[in-house]
Amino acid sequence: MNRIKPVSRRVLSVAVVRKEWRPGNFLLVTVGGEDLKDFRPIGVDQAFRLLFRRPGQDRLWLPSRSDATWMAQYMMTGKAARPYVRFYTVRHFWPDRNELDIEFVLHEGDSPASTWARGARPGEPVGILDEGATYSPPHGVEWQLLVGDETAVPAILSILDSDEGALPSEVFLEVPSSADIQKLNTPQNVSVHWLPRDGRPGLPGRYALETVMKAALPAGRFATFVAGENHLPTTLRRHLVHERGVDKSDITFVGYWRHGRATPG
Repeated sequence: MNRIKPVSRRVLSVAVVRKEWRPGNFLLVTVGGEDLKDFRPIGVDQAFRLLFRRPGQDRLWLPSRSDATWMAQYMMTGKAARPYVRFYTVRHFWPDRNELDIEFVLHEGDSPASTWARGARPGEPVGILDEGATYSPPHGVEWQLLVGDETAVPAILSILDSDEGALPSEVFLEVPSSADIQKLNTPQNVSVHWLPRDGRPGLPGRYALETVMKAALPAGRFATFVAGENHLPTTLRRHLVHERGVDKSDITFVGYWRHGRATPG
């Protein structure tokens, strides 16, 4: 898996511009500011670290260092002062407006990011640190397989936007409910299979995993991007390699989270 490195490693200081509540479990938050003039879009599954205030903090502390030592600076700052840090995908970047869209999955409970997104108002300060991208289809593939649970929906839709139908695509998106199904304007060579759980028991990602493992996939060499709860990408990768003879180098797999394990920070 060859990561596409970010062009810049400077922490960008921006602020919430607006929010758009989506039907179901998604919320689109747009951030913007002059610092985004230094943001360099890569496309595909470009990710970044989002730094946002903890409850009770009256200001947002951001690291001043822009290289790999920023994390040491962050950890040396007392927890009472340092912000939360979470990974997110660029859903859209609008260079003409210096704005960036972030699509949040609103988890139940007290998830720091979900709680922050629900309560964020225009003007709320945040930090953005580009982390580059992971998905780069190898030369010679004839189509692509894109699979994810709800946490991977923004990345997969961004991949489709970047590709613009250049590669035929089979897409499997597991979401919590039928209300989360989005209307997409995709090319004819892109087949999107929405898989709403709608109360279906089991770990998030299991429905998508079982569906793809049983699917009659197109012939020919293909690239795969699979992401979500850790069991989904790791198990599907093993299936593709051992049961379908796919070369490991043609598979990009990313575990965004682990069931029952809180994100540190």
